[in-house]
Amino acid sequence: MQTSFFRLALVLGLMSCVGPFAIDMYLPALPFIGADVGASDMAVQGTISAYFLAFGVAQLVYGPWADQAGRKPPLYAGLGIFFIGTIICAFSPSIGVLIAGRFVQGLGGAAVMVVPRAIIRDTATGHEATRLMAAIMLVISVSPMLAPLAGSAVLALADWRWIFGVLALATFAALAMLRFMLSETLTDANRQHFSFSDTLRGTRRLFTDRKFMLLTLLGGFAMSSFFVFIAAGPFVYTQSFGLTPTGFSIAFAVNAIGFFAASQMAASAGMRFGAVAVARGASFGFVLVTGALFALSLAGYANLAVTVAGLFCANAFLGLVIPTVMVLALDDVGDIAGLASSLGGTVQMLIGGALSGMAMPFFDGTPGPMIGAIFLCAALAALCAALTAKGQAATARS
Repeated sequence: MQTSFFRLALVLGLMSCVGPFAIDMYLPALPFIGADVGASDMAVQGTISAYFLAFGVAQLVYGPWADQAGRKPPLYAGLGIFFIGTIICAFSPSIGVLIAGRFVQGLGGAAVMVVPRAIIRDTATGHEATRLMAAIMLVISVSPMLAPLAGSAVLALADWRWIFGVLALATFAALAMLRFMLSETLTDANRQHFSFSDTLRGTRRLFTDRKFMLLTLLGGFAMSSFFVFIAAGPFVYTQSFGLTPTGFSIAFAVNAIGFFAASQMAASAGMRFGAVAVARGASFGFVLVTGALFALSLAGYANLAVTVAGLFCANAFLGLVIPTVMVLALDDVGDIAGLASSLGGTVQMLIGGALSGMAMPFFDGTPGPMIGAIFLCAALAALCAALTAKGQAATARS
């Protein structure tokens, strides 16, 4: 019996929250972790980079595995690995061990990013898939609002290590949902026997697919803005704006509201104006808002209110971009959806990790460098959107 739309969206969304919670929940603790383990701000930021690096590379494994064995076995394995990494983080005696634990977390967390996207492709296509993706993102988007607040609540009662204890409990809850609430969506007839040569052939096909690559890069550059904010935001909001961990969590939640509210309009906007037009228009809106915010920061006007308001508007445009391009990228490659999802996710994570890593030496606790790096991500995303639209027009004429 096919899983209902609501149940599927709820289960996939809650399960997918495990990865974002691993990032967002401990953001308020970043300034305290360095003091506790005797590490610099840049070393503490390295715990984020390690997570994203492993998160990106591991997706190359989960996608083909999900095409071969079904969707549920890779999810079981990924959540198990994530739990092991969480325990390492909770008991880490040094920043080096913490970075290693975050790397292991990323290796497991990748499963709940790539496999749900393949499940969506199993059950829906076109605007219905965008509607399902947006519904899942509605659940996921609650994470940036609740996770930092939950982290702040833990910090008020205990030290930062207990945040990972809460994450361990969340992992058990995700495993229970996987076991009792999610049915296998890949039929035996559609499963593919793993073949290294077939994987190489599929990878070559995807890398030479202009539409797939441009949409993947567009999504990668757009998501990179999140990575930049995650790496720099806690220090900017606490050091430059003087917010407490709870204050930072509230400001972070306000930024997230713009994203999830707009994401719910992605499907209807795509049906009315066309998905490519929505992705292009929202990408251009994203670069205009971040460019204006960067100009204000250079002029010395990027105070707390201006920064929060500007990022709220920018994230609203991202709420239209990201679910739309995720669906568009997989539309024409349904026969290798797992591989395409994993390869696309890997490229996007590596782009995000590389851009945030290159920007990290410029982060000094003030808003200017962070906003400038976000603007660069937006400009690169807008360029990909323009090239995608150009290719779509050329295809329509031919």
